[in-house]
Amino acid sequence: MKLLITGAHGFTGQHFVKAARDYGYEVTELQADLKDRDAVRQQVAQAAPEAVVHLGAISFVGHADPGAFYNVNVIGTLNLLDALAALAQPPRNILLASSANVYGNCAQSPITEEQPPAPVNHYAMSKLAMEYMARTYLDRLPLFFVRPFNYTGPGQAESFIIPKLVAHFARRAEIVELGNVDVEREFNDVRFVSEAYLQLLKKSVPGEIYNICSGKPVTLKSVLELLGHITGHHLQIKINPAFVRSNEIHRLCGSPAKLQSVAGNIWLPTLQETLHWMLGAAANHTLPS
Repeated sequence: MKLLITGAHGFTGQHFVKAARDYGYEVTELQADLKDRDAVRQQVAQAAPEAVVHLGAISFVGHADPGAFYNVNVIGTLNLLDALAALAQPPRNILLASSANVYGNCAQSPITEEQPPAPVNHYAMSKLAMEYMARTYLDRLPLFFVRPFNYTGPGQAESFIIPKLVAHFARRAEIVELGNVDVEREFNDVRFVSEAYLQLLKKSVPGEIYNICSGKPVTLKSVLELLGHITGHHLQIKINPAFVRSNEIHRLCGSPAKLQSVAGNIWLPTLQETLHWMLGAAANHTLPS
């Protein structure tokens, strides 16, 4: 099956492309700038995809230009959907990657797909706006949405907390500045996320939303202890008040019930396996295959 992927060179995209090819998909990577409507339309027409996975986005919450979130995540998706709707034969399935960030600071965990969205930053707001905009195409395109909770792996930017910690331990740094190390979050593996996406491409229902999560949160303190155990290195933790968020939710995780009901039990590496993988990649300066 011919599969078109946007954001193929991003963190998730690099891992997903490999997984999709291992599954036997004929993968085409969209090269056009999503903001370039004509270029997107031309490349989509050339690809004539039977399925689409839309990962292309600005995903770092702290991105300097708030407007870029909407230009890429909303208007870029609009350009893609317009191009797909113009095809003589529309794709059989279209995955649109949203984010669990749309739930905001939800006081109750685990969070189900029925939880009302309450975005608290431009990234989350742009993803929710993308979802609502895309729903106007449901009469023409069989699309569905995924809302992944936190996940990690080799190749993720050090602006994210787990790669930051792995880098510090890999180079045996003496000190790291952090915020609240007692908060509980999911830190799943990008291979789990890729597998979930592949399963949903075969089994999802158009218009539905699926949390991509394990429902198994851990504290940052436990991540630090595990990295110390693996590496044998002691890292001094300095709490930086600037990194401590006011009214931060102590425990945040998703409910995997809907995902499991559709895709079954998906292999989820242990956190120790994920950290070993990331430390090995850091030592070799490579993205493992």
